[in-house]
Amino acid sequence: MADTIRSVRGMNDILPDITPYWQSVETTLNEVLSSYGYQEIRFPIVEKTALFCRSIGEVTDIVEKEMYNFDDRNGESLTLRPEGTAGCVRAAMQNSLLNQTQRLWYQGPMFRYERPQKGRYRQFHQVGVEAYGFKGPDIDAEMILMTARLWKQLGLTGLRLQINSLGSTEARLAYREKLIDYFESHRSQLDEDSERRLHSNPLRILDSKNPEMQRLNDGAPKLLEHLDKESEEEFSALCEALDAVGLSYEINPRLVRGLDYYGKTVFEWVTEHLGSQGTVCAGGRYDGLVSQLGGKSATAIGFAIGLERLISLLEAMDVLPKVETIDAYLVAVGDNAARHALLLTERLRDEVPDLKLITHCGGGSFKSQFKQADRSGARWGLILGEDEINKKVIGVKAMATGQQETVPWDMLANYLQS
Repeated sequence: MADTIRSVRGMNDILPDITPYWQSVETTLNEVLSSYGYQEIRFPIVEKTALFCRSIGEVTDIVEKEMYNFDDRNGESLTLRPEGTAGCVRAAMQNSLLNQTQRLWYQGPMFRYERPQKGRYRQFHQVGVEAYGFKGPDIDAEMILMTARLWKQLGLTGLRLQINSLGSTEARLAYREKLIDYFESHRSQLDEDSERRLHSNPLRILDSKNPEMQRLNDGAPKLLEHLDKESEEEFSALCEALDAVGLSYEINPRLVRGLDYYGKTVFEWVTEHLGSQGTVCAGGRYDGLVSQLGGKSATAIGFAIGLERLISLLEAMDVLPKVETIDAYLVAVGDNAARHALLLTERLRDEVPDLKLITHCGGGSFKSQFKQADRSGARWGLILGEDEINKKVIGVKAMATGQQETVPWDMLANYLQS
């Protein structure tokens, strides 16, 4: 007997008892984003490897350790996308969308070869939102307020907003040297990852998850104290905008984000309900990325929400959306009843377009069919046999109470909507 083929480790099936919650959350996301004027864009799951090396940064964990790369039959290196921003920028450049301002969103699977754990998978799903051509900081505030509205619409409370500014490229380069000097003077205390990043990407040391690095990082120079004037003014204006609408936030000087393309405003929404994987949404400005990828310089900001984590958070906080259940399950006893069942149910669907109606298929005894009706979770069981056909009526049983009535065919649509 052949071995059973199982899914790839860290790539999970989302089963029918769970997908209604996903669909409900995705609908809410779509509605909120559309209400702010954001339009959906769709682009390939596979991109040229060079796109991510150039955008994310060659010395990031994603590029060094986590990307799924392969050569196609022409020997070109391709990659399953580890995130969406680079592909969205590439699509916007290639299709001349950056000639004017754009508000875009997308959703779909991303891929990273990480150690699978709760809230972190090798295939995971994100909703990404990007805006191009807006100087800000008003667009920065809009992005953050839009995420706050999403939490409100989903019934989530208690998420904490953390913000920071990474400054301009020039300011970051000057700060980078101060940071290197600081860590060089404490080199014996650096862990292996920090040692490796010291000269290639020292800001990422501040984002270390190693508890033994926390005290050292607490004493490091603060980026907010080394901002250029423009970044300082924009960050101050963002804080004023958030204060004006009464949105609480924390300034986290160690919030640097894991991707090299970020600059100026960065933000995260975090929760205590998901353990170590507490970041539900993260984003920021990346004004230099378009020119970095060969396009004309353009301002840009975006964020991404991990759907697995969002669903887990809704579950942990006991605010999973209410999902629609099956309205009716039709049981047909006998071949003649089965034929009439198809005619009757199609007429019902014409009269009640929103009706969720299952017609039993595959035959079986009345008892076995009714077991299926019970398992479906339907509100009503509809019973059609020879007597009902002759009288042009149908039995309607309330599955919760067992109460049963006989309803004429021409009154059934109104009955099911009552």
